[in-house]
Amino acid sequence: MTDDSKNAGRRRFLVGSTSVVGAVGVVGAAVPFVGSWNPSAKARAAGAPVRIDISRLQDGEMLGPIPAWRGRPIFIVKRSDEILSALNEDPDRLTDPNSEELEQPGYAQNEYRSRTPDVMVLVGLCPHLFCSPTPHIELKPEPFDTEWRGGFFCPCHGSRFDLAGRVYSGSPSSRNMEVPPYSFEGNDVLVIGIDEDNA
Repeated sequence: MTDDSKNAGRRRFLVGSTSVVGAVGVVGAAVPFVGSWNPSAKARAAGAPVRIDISRLQDGEMLGPIPAWRGRPIFIVKRSDEILSALNEDPDRLTDPNSEELEQPGYAQNEYRSRTPDVMVLVGLCPHLFCSPTPHIELKPEPFDTEWRGGFFCPCHGSRFDLAGRVYSGSPSSRNMEVPPYSFEGNDVLVIGIDEDNA
């Protein structure tokens, strides 16, 4: 046997074995890559709807912040008749009183920004830099605003929102607080993450 035939055999062996190892490496890299296209159980759970019992929530009370939906705090306020009547006492102070921003759901484009006037549901984050505003549910003046009629105040940068989550003109935030997709199961269970209009 000549040296050339020995070298040709070695070359075939090396090319073949290198190809097999390379193919195994490609498959090994492809399996986790393709698997990454499917969301993990943790990711699916993070976006899953959340059911909240609101049967014990009384007028003038707030449930939250509940860091329950997609890792974001949720504010739920049961508004009394007094709160509802105070909502539109001075709409000229508000940047977007009718909630005409396109990203808001249709049921938030009204003076209450909710499906029912008495129950308000908001993502508890200021749209300016996503700090969490402090709730002030009572209708009384506050040191930061002597004409305050209740709402949410962001202590980080001073944005102010009314008890419908609408931003006051002159605040650092230029947008209203977000209303998440939500629906009701009966009268007592709120489902955050399912919009019954688009279900």
